[in-house]
Amino acid sequence: MTTSKTAESSAATPLLDLQALVVAVRRRRRLWCAVALLGLLVGAAVAVLMPPPPTAVTKVLVAHQADQPNDPGTLIRTDVALLQTTRIASKALQSLESPEKPEDFMQDYGGTGLTNNLLQINVTGDSDAEAVARAKALADAFVADHVRRIQEAANAEAKTLLDQRDRMRKELAKVNKAIGDRSPESDPKASASIESLFARRAELTSRIADFDQRAAEARTGTPRLIAGTQIVDAPRAVQHSLPRAAVTNATIGLALGLVLGLALAAVGAVVADRPVLRREIAANLGASVIAELRRTPRRSARLWQRRRTRAARTRLTASLARTVRGSAEPVSLLELGCARSASVIALDLARALAAEEPVVIIDGLPRLQLANRRPKPGDPTVVSGERAAAVSHQERRLGVGSVAPGAAWTDLQYLGTQTVLVVRAGHGSAAWLHTVARQLADQRIPVIGVVLIDPDPRDRTDGTLWDGLHTALRGRNERPARQNETGRRRTERLPMWAAQVPDNDQEAR
Repeated sequence: MTTSKTAESSAATPLLDLQALVVAVRRRRRLWCAVALLGLLVGAAVAVLMPPPPTAVTKVLVAHQADQPNDPGTLIRTDVALLQTTRIASKALQSLESPEKPEDFMQDYGGTGLTNNLLQINVTGDSDAEAVARAKALADAFVADHVRRIQEAANAEAKTLLDQRDRMRKELAKVNKAIGDRSPESDPKASASIESLFARRAELTSRIADFDQRAAEARTGTPRLIAGTQIVDAPRAVQHSLPRAAVTNATIGLALGLVLGLALAAVGAVVADRPVLRREIAANLGASVIAELRRTPRRSARLWQRRRTRAARTRLTASLARTVRGSAEPVSLLELGCARSASVIALDLARALAAEEPVVIIDGLPRLQLANRRPKPGDPTVVSGERAAAVSHQERRLGVGSVAPGAAWTDLQYLGTQTVLVVRAGHGSAAWLHTVARQLADQRIPVIGVVLIDPDPRDRTDGTLWDGLHTALRGRNERPARQNETGRRRTERLPMWAAQVPDNDQEAR
């Protein structure tokens, strides 16, 4: 039966609980808000402390011989790549009479293809005037280089065509000479040979005329391309607005910081594995959540918050007082991550019980927070754990201790034979909550319930364990039985107590 339940629980447990992850990230809002604010400040600081250098921009219309309406932009990307060459950079530096190296100058400018025939050149400098001069020299150098390449290509094409024409002319001269050397004969074979020569001469004449026309067209299209390549937007300085740049950089920094902060919070929540939801805390401790309370603030809270906290403390004190009055054994409050809140709850509970019978608080907290405090009129007596043996049995004991790492587990039974855990949400890891439940089970200290401190206000999970009350009642009923059965070994009872505590994280969930 237990195996089937465990298998069903493991199958139903998700690999990553998104609800718990969202709650954990929301509880770490200070982290990601701080990172987002840091990104905003860094972005604004970058805009103020590292302003962009003076920049000039110009636009050049580039005409290509192979322009096509459906060109995907290959030609203009080639022009952008040619702009980033030492040949154009050196030509621009020569016109500027600058001793700067072309390799260094290439780092100060760049090109962008706006359309298939429009090139934008951005150049930086030490001042606006220098940037404008650099942009003009660079644009002139690019236009001159582009025109030179067009002319060289046209001349090379025309020369190739004319060379072929000249070869045809030489061959035509040979054909004409062969025709002239033939004497008129009536032989049919001779007539056929002369006809083939005439046909060859006609073909050569046609091809020579075609080569002449193509060479002329190659030269004719060059002026159109040269005239189409020109500077259409004169170099001008780009005006930078510091407020606009600061706002833009701050917005970008805020967005990046927010994303980074949320990522860090999510990763930290997954790695830490600290339960926040009531369901997870109750499952890991093996006890139901019986009450919730806001964390006791170190500073004065707002008026409405103080009223709600005071009302919640009053209800919690009345509930715990009824539980303690109905118990014949001493009850303790054991805190985990909320010693201040546990001290306040203990004082309120002791004041409520002191109206009917004398109460002594046994302070087992680290650094004796209750024993070392300045008592107020009407406060119950507070003694340290070392003086607990001197307390009279006529007085009701109310122990206050801690189950934080480093706790003396064997001393907890002297604070109370049953306990109420005061746990701060998101403080202890799932493994440590499991350890607390195991140690309390080993010490035979039943857990009445859990008081959850600083819970998530949007948590709608159920923190009640249907067998939690059975565990507490069994602990109360078994204590007299243990006193009568002194001969039974302690190890024989451990499995019965351990069955109420999950064995691993999956079973806990």
